[in-house]
Amino acid sequence: MSLSAGGDGPKPTLATFGESMLRYSPPAGDRLETADELAVHVGGAESNVAVAAAQLGCEAAWLSKLPDSPLARRVERGVREHGVEPLVATGEGRVGTYYLEPGGKPRGTTVVYDREDAAIRTATPDELAVDRVRAADAFYTSGITPALSETLRETTAALLKAAGDAGITRAFDLNYRSKLWTPAEAADKLRPLFEHVDVLVVAERDAEAVLDRDGEAGQIAHSLGVEHDCEAVVVTRGEAGAVAAHSGEIHEADALETDTLDPVGTGDAFVGGLLASLLTGSSVPSALDAATATAALKRTVAGDAAVVTPEEVAAVVDGGADEIDR
Repeated sequence: MSLSAGGDGPKPTLATFGESMLRYSPPAGDRLETADELAVHVGGAESNVAVAAAQLGCEAAWLSKLPDSPLARRVERGVREHGVEPLVATGEGRVGTYYLEPGGKPRGTTVVYDREDAAIRTATPDELAVDRVRAADAFYTSGITPALSETLRETTAALLKAAGDAGITRAFDLNYRSKLWTPAEAADKLRPLFEHVDVLVVAERDAEAVLDRDGEAGQIAHSLGVEHDCEAVVVTRGEAGAVAAHSGEIHEADALETDTLDPVGTGDAFVGGLLASLLTGSSVPSALDAATATAALKRTVAGDAAVVTPEEVAAVVDGGADEIDR
């Protein structure tokens, strides 16, 4: 399978699948228990990736399941207004929410999830727009989705297999969340999915905690690629940048200095920037640079979504932005 859809012709297409929630946040400095107002944003790993890719030149669709409710329509509108087509099944359940209380040192930022009985937990392939997955240039989901229910583990596997049978590129971010399951549970359930993945993204800390890998990031990326027959493996290292293994070569990109207004969604912006760049014909090293630039820009934007432009990403990659230096 090719990582590139080519640089000419129609826009490359990306389909993603996962949960999006409503995020409620008090103003900076306020506590959730005393706040009189909350800002509302829409966020979820897979829709965040779709938004970043759409902003950077892809035609993106997000598959999910929601109830028929005003809150569900708010989620759909939030995704659509950023250029992503929501392809949503309707069913029983509720819209998941989470509450983010920003705080600096020493308190840190607190996240409180309220996502039990969310409609997506019962989503099956026959409810979803699987034809759009088969027709896309790439399909993406993350380890958050199969963590939500046994049904979603089966649905995630089925969608990855459908994408593979159609010959399209399958991308997967391990995206471990300790509030959803233990490292051992994640390893047991996610490893079987890797055989259906072409582009694997994993944070260095998750490679150690979940996959029992240590050593240099390049070695981790190479060994995971060999073990699971992935076309490319990207290991992200936070402030240390990212490393990719592809075709027997190791590529590195440094993280970029950035003022952080809102860090939520940074990893998703990285993946969206990576996939958009690959799908529009870039090499893996160039895509890695675009991904780190997209992630840096996201940190300057409030909310979960990377509302950026190709010109901004190119300027950061070229070192031409005034406020962010390599």
